[in-house]
This record gives sequence, structure tokens and C-alpha cells, in this order.
Amino acid sequence: MSSRDSARRTVPFGMQVLAGMIAGVALGLLARNLGVDPGEAGRPLAEALRIVGQAFVQLLKTLAPPLVFTAIVASIANLAKVQNAAALATRTLLWFAITALIASAIGIALGLGLQPGLHTGVAAEAAKAPTTTGSWLDFLTGLVPGNILGLSASTKLADGAATTTIGFNVLQVLVIALVAGAAALKAGEAGRAFLDFNASALAVVRKALGWVIRLTPVGALALLGNAVAQYGWPAMAQLGQFTLAIYLGLAIVLLGVYPALLAAHGLNPLRFFRGAWPAIQLGFVSRSSVGTLPVTESVTESRLGVPRPYAAFAVPLGATTKMDGCAAIYPAVSAIFVAQFFGLPLHLSDYLLIVFVSVIGSAATAGLTGATVMLTLTLSTLGLPLEGVGLLLAIDPILDMGRTAVNVAGQALVPTLVAKQQGILDEAVYDGRAEAPDAGPIPAI
Repeated sequence: MSSRDSARRTVPFGMQVLAGMIAGVALGLLARNLGVDPGEAGRPLAEALRIVGQAFVQLLKTLAPPLVFTAIVASIANLAKVQNAAALATRTLLWFAITALIASAIGIALGLGLQPGLHTGVAAEAAKAPTTTGSWLDFLTGLVPGNILGLSASTKLADGAATTTIGFNVLQVLVIALVAGAAALKAGEAGRAFLDFNASALAVVRKALGWVIRLTPVGALALLGNAVAQYGWPAMAQLGQFTLAIYLGLAIVLLGVYPALLAAHGLNPLRFFRGAWPAIQLGFVSRSSVGTLPVTESVTESRLGVPRPYAAFAVPLGATTKMDGCAAIYPAVSAIFVAQFFGLPLHLSDYLLIVFVSVIGSAATAGLTGATVMLTLTLSTLGLPLEGVGLLLAIDPILDMGRTAVNVAGQALVPTLVAKQQGILDEAVYDGRAEAPDAGPIPAI
């Protein structure tokens, strides 16, 4: 082994990612100072950061659909052998709801206390309706697969030309996997070959995932650098009170509520954050719960001690339905901001509706980058003007980084709590005293 290889192996993976983030901020500031508009000196650097970051996220998203499908099918096959499978599923959904309830209550309290809609420098002319909106009907119909692969297409018009983009609807992939797994079990011996093939495919996806994860420091550099170059701090200054409310709420949930829940279950919060940190870091820079899903599932199994059959079920489910940042804190504070900005009163029934939408409608975000769908769903349910969304779009990418980090932390937290409650958590792995058997491909930290 060369001295260079030896040195590379001695650098902890977390430090590599942190170094990438610091370098990304520095390069982003450099590009912004040189100018990122067409023809300016910083434009090539900003474009390079954007392209590299986009390529990294696309690699993660490419692996997400096959990982969700194969992991869910495999988990159903394994959960069928566990006597408390129903209790695991029920408790998982219950804790999804409980933590969303707490997060939305914190968002409402901060919105009322800080009154961001009354302390803003954004102009009223910035108000405009978004091109993408969410509704309960769209959410419910979106659960029904349009095809066996869960493929979806969207068309945008720009400069007189139509561009069609093909993507995966992760919620539909989840539904298809649940049906396929259940059908394979019901088919008995005839379904055994399918389950064996699925297990082999899952192993292949995990191996490919390991290769992509090794690129995380480079991805962190590019993604954070692009965010700084494109948006910077001036945009946040106009919505300083709103930004403060969002990040304060995220900090309270991440550093207050989650540690309290862990401590109440007899688990060391510092151990949790040490184990989940690679996923939280990646969620922050990638702004995608689905893109981070492979890492979240791996750390939940190999660093937090949650058994693979359960983690393979709970984490993909959480990546599409568990959004304490995007679907609880953010829409709660944003709805109050919009009401205050337009001078519209909110009553007790409105605050109860905010909580209801946060707890029940989280799946509407489907783990995608951004929270416009969830925000418009909340505003339309309350009868508030959708034009208020336009006020917040300028700083959404900056806010989305913190929101997604909290989303990902919650997606690892709930399986850990449930596994502890059900007596299946490997506490030796959680405490760092042992390695998980057949651990996922997360580099040592």
C-alpha cells in the first residue's frame, strides 16, 4: 500500500465531508464575488459547481427507486417471519405522527412569537402564484401507480419549446413494492424465485451505492458551493425574521426534541448523532430525502443497530412520508407568515388545520427537493392566497438545506425508537461496542 493510500484511509469519512463543505463555501463565495451572471468571471466556476453537484444528486436518485423497491420487497418477506410485524408498522406510523405534531406545534409557536410576516423587507410585488401546487386530490390519486415502474412525466414550456422530463414517483414505487412483496408471499413456492432474485438485486444495488457514497465529499463541495454562489446571504436579509424562525424551529427539533426522545428511551443522543451524521450531512447538502435514502438506511442499520428487515421497511417509508422539516415546521411558519403579510387573521381552527395537514399530509412532499407542494397544500386548505409562496421562493434553497437535514434525522430517529421499544435494537452496535452483521456500505467515521 502506498503512503498516499494509507493517508487517505486514515482520514475519517466525516472529516472528508466536512472539508468538502468548507471548500464548497469558499469556492461559492469566490464565484459570487467574481460575479455569476453570464459573461462575468465567476460564471464558469459557478457552472462547474452546479454541474458536478447535479450529477452527484442524480446518481443518488438513480439508485433510490431500485433501492426502495428491492428493500421494501425484501423487508416484507422478512417481516412476515417476525411475530410483531404489525406492531412495528403501527408504532412506526404512530411515531411519525407524534414527531410531526410536536414539530408543527413548535412552528406555530415561533410564527406567533417572532411574527415574521410583520418584520420583512420583501416587496409586495414579489408575491406570485407558484407554477406547482398541491391538493388533497392530487395526493390521493398520486398514490395509484400509473404504470408498473412508477414512472411519471412532466412537460415545461420555455422560450416556445416544450421539454419533457421523465422521473420516478417514489410514492408509487413504494406502493408497487408493497403489493409485489405481499403478492410474492401469497404465491407461496411460486413466488420464491422472485424473492430470491429480489434479494440478489438488492445486494447489487447496495454495492453500487457504496461506490457512489465514496463521492460524497466531492458532492458536498459542489452542492454547497453552488448554493452559496447562486443565492448567498443578501437574499436572506430581506426575510431575516422568517429565516430565523425556520432555522430556530429546526434547531429546537433537531437538538432539543430528538435528544429528549432518545434520552427518554434510555439512548445516548450523542451516539445517535454520531451514527446518523453521514446521512444528516448529505441531506443538508443534497436537499433530497430520497437522494439521501440509501445513506439513511445504511447508517440506521450499521451505526444505530436497527435490524435490517425493519430498517429496510421503515426508512424508505419515512423518506416519502416523514418530513418534520419540510412538512411540519416550514409550512406552519410559512402559513403564519403569509397571513401576517397580507393582514389576514388566523383563528384556533386554522391552527388546528395546520397541525392536521402537517401530520396527515406529509407524504404529499414525496421526499423531493423543495417543499412547494406541501406549502401550497397548507395554504389552500387554510384559504390563504397562494401568491404568498412567491415571497418565499427566493430563499427556499437555503432553507431547504436545513429542512432536509431535519427530515433525514427524523427518518433515522423513528426506527431507532421503535426498535428500542420492541426490544430488537442492537444496543451494542448503537453504543459503538460492536459492528452490525452484514453492515451497509458506509465508510468508517
